[in-house]
Amino acid sequence: MEIGQRVKILRLRDRVSAAIAKRLGQTGIIQGYKMTDGGGFGFVVLFDDNFSTWFFDDEIKAV
Repeated sequence: MEIGQRVKILRLRDRVSAAIAKRLGQTGIIQGYKMTDGGGFGFVVLFDDNFSTWFFDDEIKAV
């Protein structure tokens, strides 16, 4: 997946806040990358309401 690509939130691996949980099923645009503790990386996703957060690669799907 690349920056600028539109993605859909498919699932959430961990417990998250209500603000993030309500994003399940929504679409947004990849704005950047985030390094995770395990040496992997995630994707920072920006939604239409200007809220952004990051997700693991298996939590999102290109649309």
